[in-house]
Amino acid sequence: MTSLSQDIKDKLSRLNVLEKIIVVNTIIFVTGYILTKTLNLPEGTSLNWLELPSDFSDFIVKFWTIITYAFSHYDFWHLFFNMLWLYFIGRMLLNLFSPKMALNVYFLGAMSGGLLYMLCYTMFSNVFQANSQLIGASAAIRALLIFLCAYMPNQEIRFFTFNLKLWYVGLAIVIIDVIGLFSGINNPLEGNPGGYLAHLGGVLLGYFYAKQLLKGNDIGRGFEGLVDMIFGFFKSSKKGPLKTVHKNKSKVGGYTKADFKEFNNQKKIDVILDKISKSGYDSLTAEEKEFLFRAGK
Repeated sequence: MTSLSQDIKDKLSRLNVLEKIIVVNTIIFVTGYILTKTLNLPEGTSLNWLELPSDFSDFIVKFWTIITYAFSHYDFWHLFFNMLWLYFIGRMLLNLFSPKMALNVYFLGAMSGGLLYMLCYTMFSNVFQANSQLIGASAAIRALLIFLCAYMPNQEIRFFTFNLKLWYVGLAIVIIDVIGLFSGINNPLEGNPGGYLAHLGGVLLGYFYAKQLLKGNDIGRGFEGLVDMIFGFFKSSKKGPLKTVHKNKSKVGGYTKADFKEFNNQKKIDVILDKISKSGYDSLTAEEKEFLFRAGK
C-alpha cells in the first residue's frame, strides 16, 4: 500500500499545474457521483455546496463558490470535453508562460465568468430564469484560450489538413457562445444561457489580460497572494530552511520588464518568420515588415 501511494504521489508530482487541475476536477466529479449513488440523492444535487448561485444575496453566504463552481461537473461528457480542452490549451500556454501566469488566467477567468453570470441574472431577471446555479470549468478554459488567441493572434495551428490562425479559432468560439446565449434566452428550458454568459465573461478576461500583458501590464499581479497559496498546493516541493523573499514589483508575467520586452519581441519575430516560411515575404503587412526591419538593426 505504501509503495502504491508513493507511486501515485510521484506521478502526480510530474504533472504540470493545469494537469493537476484536471485531476482535481475529476476527483470532485467522482466524489459527487459516489455521493449520489450511495446516499440516493436526486441527480444534480450532490455538489450543491460548490455551485455558484445566480442571486447575489445567496452568493454572500456561499462566497467560495465564485471559484469552486469551476471545479464542479455532473455530466461525464461535460467534464470530458472541458478537460480535453484544458489539456491541449495548457500544453501550448505553459510553453510560453509560467505556471503562476496560467493559474492567474484560469482563476480570474472563472471569477470573471461567475461575476458576469450573477450580474446579468440580477439586472435582467425578467430575461433570465431565476434561482439558477452555475457549474463547470468552461469560463476558466475560455479565458485561457482567448488569452492565447489575443496574445499571438497570427500564430498558426494545424487543424486536420490545413492551418488556422489562432484569432480565427478565438472568433469562432465567441460567435458560438453569442449564438448559444441568444438561443438559450429564447428557449430557456432547453438552452443554457447562464453557461454562455459565463463563457463570455471568461472571454472578456482572457482578451483584456493578453492585451494588457502585451503593453507590459500584468493585471493579475494583485491576485498573486491567492495564486501563491494555490500554486503551493499544486506544486510539489521539498521542505527547506525558512528564508526571507523579496518580491520584485517590477516583474511582468514572471519576467523583469526588460526580459519581458525581449521575450515579447522574440515571439513577434518568430510569428513573422513562420509566416514568411509559409507564404513568402510579400504576405507580410507593412507593419510586420517595419517591425522586422527595426528588429534586424
